[in-house]
Amino acid sequence: MSGALFIGLMSGTSLDGVDGVLVDFSDQKLALRQHTSAPLAPELRAELLALNSPGPQELHRAALAANALARTYAQVVQALLARSGTPAAQVRAIGAHGQTVRHRPGEFDGTGYTLQLNNPALLAELTGIDVVADFRSRDVAAGGQGAPLVPAFHQAVFGRPDETVAVLNIGGISNLSVLPAGGSAPVTGFDCGPGNALMDAWCQQHTGQPFDQGGAWAASGQAIPALLQRLLQEPFLAAVPPKSTGRDLFNTAWLQQHLQGFSSAAPADVQATLTALTAQSCCDALLRFGAGSRCLVLCGGGAFNTELVRRLQQGLPGVRVESSAVHGLPPLEVEATAFAWLASRMLQRKSGSLASVTGAVADRVLGALYPA
Repeated sequence: MSGALFIGLMSGTSLDGVDGVLVDFSDQKLALRQHTSAPLAPELRAELLALNSPGPQELHRAALAANALARTYAQVVQALLARSGTPAAQVRAIGAHGQTVRHRPGEFDGTGYTLQLNNPALLAELTGIDVVADFRSRDVAAGGQGAPLVPAFHQAVFGRPDETVAVLNIGGISNLSVLPAGGSAPVTGFDCGPGNALMDAWCQQHTGQPFDQGGAWAASGQAIPALLQRLLQEPFLAAVPPKSTGRDLFNTAWLQQHLQGFSSAAPADVQATLTALTAQSCCDALLRFGAGSRCLVLCGGGAFNTELVRRLQQGLPGVRVESSAVHGLPPLEVEATAFAWLASRMLQRKSGSLASVTGAVADRVLGALYPA
């Protein structure tokens, strides 16, 4: 397509920062030109986390947090342009997902809502580049979950003609895509349950570290079978797709409720249990809904958690568990690249969602355009 350079920006449920990529989609091929990331300022991270729950002056605080996030996005864009030596005028558009703070599709009035904090107008003003944002709401309006949105991109990048491939993105929440060999059946995908969100929160509370580096702390403990079974009784985990979730469900209040009766448990053992919860819920999801898969491609921050990956491989003995880097796209760059791809789809007025994934009445063109 003409003007094939796009930027993708992603700040996920883990709230660990912003990933940005500069991607070239010339000749229907994907070439990653540049990647950079930036941490969220501690006060912004704390505010975004707080806005996942009801609180005073929410509208005012959310608007200011959206402005701050857009400024962080703009800094990432400027870094991408500077490091790659690319003038802003050469970039067709930025795909900016925003920060999900509420996700309740289909609830309350039959339509529900999904809310991503962002100020794409400010981002367009600061960068001088067209911005495509608000990717999820059109799918929700069409009766879908609005999530996950990455399976169509996963099919384009990781799909194979000769074998069924599954892609597991482990961010704050885990989501799975199942890509049947050669398009022999519709692509499916859904949120499996918690990813890093609970592990990170527990680690922060007890060690002061934002995450369990390599899963080393979890590996030093022992999973608590009775607690693990209690956590696995969460109805969402047994629900049939299409389904999606977020911090609305898997949050510290949910964890504290389930920890009642385990007050004497060693913190490292709880961390091991939370790691086992993420691994087992992902394994169960693949075995139930992607049983033909022989390769599981891992992306997201969880791909670097050695203990989590070990547990995944242990639970899937007949499946090759591989980093997305083996397939040409490093784990921390997959989601940002997906939103660059979705921005390109929107400008071509091509669908970005899959009704077979989200449960919408049909595939839809996703996103809204904010011209520079």
